[in-house]
Amino acid sequence: MEHPGAESPDGGSTSSSQEGDEPESPGGPAPEEEEEEEEEEEGGGEEETAEAGAPVFTMMEDCLLKKIEISVSEAEKRTGRNAMNMQETYTAYLVETRAVELQAEGHCSPPDSLWRRYSEFELLRNYLLVNYPHVIVPPLPEKRAEFVWHKLSADNMDPDFVERRRIGLENFLLRVASHPILCQDRIFNAFLTQEGGWKEIVNETGFQLKSDSRLKALNATFRVKNPDKRFTELKHYSDELQSVISHLLRVRARVADRLYGVYKVHGNYGRVFRLQSAGHHMDVDSVNSGCLLLVDRYAASIDDILEEEEHYADQLKEYLFYAEALRAVCRKHELLQYELETVAQDLTSKKQQCEELATGTVRTFSLKGMTSKLFGQETPEQREAKIKVLEEQIHEGEEQLQAKNLESRDFVKSAWADIERFKEQKNHDLKEALISYAVMQISMCKKGIQVWTNAKECFSKM
Repeated sequence: MEHPGAESPDGGSTSSSQEGDEPESPGGPAPEEEEEEEEEEEGGGEEETAEAGAPVFTMMEDCLLKKIEISVSEAEKRTGRNAMNMQETYTAYLVETRAVELQAEGHCSPPDSLWRRYSEFELLRNYLLVNYPHVIVPPLPEKRAEFVWHKLSADNMDPDFVERRRIGLENFLLRVASHPILCQDRIFNAFLTQEGGWKEIVNETGFQLKSDSRLKALNATFRVKNPDKRFTELKHYSDELQSVISHLLRVRARVADRLYGVYKVHGNYGRVFRLQSAGHHMDVDSVNSGCLLLVDRYAASIDDILEEEEHYADQLKEYLFYAEALRAVCRKHELLQYELETVAQDLTSKKQQCEELATGTVRTFSLKGMTSKLFGQETPEQREAKIKVLEEQIHEGEEQLQAKNLESRDFVKSAWADIERFKEQKNHDLKEALISYAVMQISMCKKGIQVWTNAKECFSKM
């Protein structure tokens, strides 16, 4: 299917994509050539081993993870002064890198390390968003806790939250380092290796000036006439993805609250047994010490269970934030399409004006036509001069239209290739996370059954 685009002055479609690349859905199959390329790349790649449910990063032949190991090893609470010269408390994260070749050769040299603030991670991601608009840039972990249950602190300085964010920041760096395009960026490499002056290097790129304003993107969204159906479906899919994951996280938080209450109620049974033994002057160790131990352990086990659940929730949150990255790609395409249509419309108008001057006829009502009737026709010399200017503008417009068509086609080709890569990554990660979560729940239920089976035996001996 040909990508819908603005009508050219000659009546043709200024298409933004090639024929035959329309997928069945936002995550549908890519063209055969792209599938073959992906299979060849996958055949030469390797996968890092990870814990159950953790993301696995596919390493391409030229992937940065082939050359260095990256980790965010620790977080440190600090106090300093901000740009307003006001004292503030913040968290700094230690980013460590180590050459893989040295590891393979048996060298145990210390890793290169530097400290980064969360705001520097944000600056890096904003730079990548502007310079690679066709790429689904990996999201950062949440800055403040969301979808928390009542026993979980929402304080962004809470040690447990800082630890989960440390893991999320490490995951972000590994995602970028495993991306075939982003991993080659010099600013990203400087982020990993150059602590002093890195912000100045980023700002010198002038990426802020190339950033599209929200108002401009919103204007394009409402005024584009021929949006690409694939990107429209992708935008709807990203909205649905965000809605489903948000609902899932809210339900999970409510279930965690109830589950915590159920488990902690069992702690009351232990107190009841102790009071009963004290009232009857019985020796607790000889009567129901086994029951007390089982019940107390069961009540305390919920803390570890819900802590493990938080790691699975963080993996879901990553794809919750990926939804906005998908929409960013869609907004950029709408903006390119709107610019393409504007150039095509302007070129059509210029050609019509030139034809009217050459023939002396006015097709539509205009101020110019009324002026000619009131004050007379222009002289031949004036018409020739205007026609010459219009012909130059038409020539420039045709070149601009051709350039916009090429830019749009290249964007669609690059963006859709990355969307297919993202789809494969998402399917793998969410499948592994949900399977691991289900296994954890089954294990939890089996432990509960075993506890109550043993408790039943204790009760029968009392």
